[in-house]
Amino acid sequence: MKGFVCYERVRVTIMSSKAFIRVFIFLTFCCSTLLCQLVVNVKNKGDEVIVESIHANTTSDTVTLEYLNTDGTLVTLFIDFKSEAQLFKVIMPGEEELGDTQPQTICFITRFSHSDFISSDAMSKLRQKNPTAIRTPEEEKAPGTYTHDLRVDLVKSHVISPHIYNVCQDAVDSIHFTESDLRTISRSLSKDYATMMSAMEKHEPTKYARCMDTQEIDRPCLCRFDLCIGWYPCGLKYCRGKDTVGKVVSYRCGIKTCKRCLTFFHVVDTKRGCLWDV
Repeated sequence: MKGFVCYERVRVTIMSSKAFIRVFIFLTFCCSTLLCQLVVNVKNKGDEVIVESIHANTTSDTVTLEYLNTDGTLVTLFIDFKSEAQLFKVIMPGEEELGDTQPQTICFITRFSHSDFISSDAMSKLRQKNPTAIRTPEEEKAPGTYTHDLRVDLVKSHVISPHIYNVCQDAVDSIHFTESDLRTISRSLSKDYATMMSAMEKHEPTKYARCMDTQEIDRPCLCRFDLCIGWYPCGLKYCRGKDTVGKVVSYRCGIKTCKRCLTFFHVVDTKRGCLWDV
């Protein structure tokens, strides 16, 4: 990807114009070179510019990608490399025309594959030459669909990742996971399956009608939520050269960038928790 080099640590900021996100304003303008890493401008399907902020923490081996959608929705992708878990947190403004002024927070948890994103160390060394440029991803990944059949107990969520509590604490009863991903992580990291399941509440998504087909506002239903990560570093590029003694060597010289759209199905207690799915 032209315009990016692997170099010293730089930091990120986020931009917000919606009133309900003003609580995050300290992240926007108080960002110093010690706290910020990378800001990327990318166009969405509507040809509108979305500003992504990406922050890497090499100590905790995590990466955070965040952007504010044009409809006022704040999307956060938090990757925990050690736990093989990625958290998608969505904060949506209230539906004022329906008398709901409070934002709604949802967290979707999926298994993370290390081949999907560059490491936190590589991310921390990334710097772009032209931060005002509009970036276009080199590859659009196939869309992903998750049907969540588990609801996570926030208090016990550390059995999946120690970061869920802090990232998803505002979601409380809206933290969703899949049993298939739980089983895979249990095997991959040699975690006790029964202990992990003790933090879950099982749901059967197939038993519920889609929220868009449900007439009763207080009836439980199966909700759909869509989001896209319009630009992210999905791999490293290597160049070949010669060292001081003339030996051919390879070195990191850039990144491969991708886009991916995801669909999440999850059970909500009432249709009020899924008013966007129409």
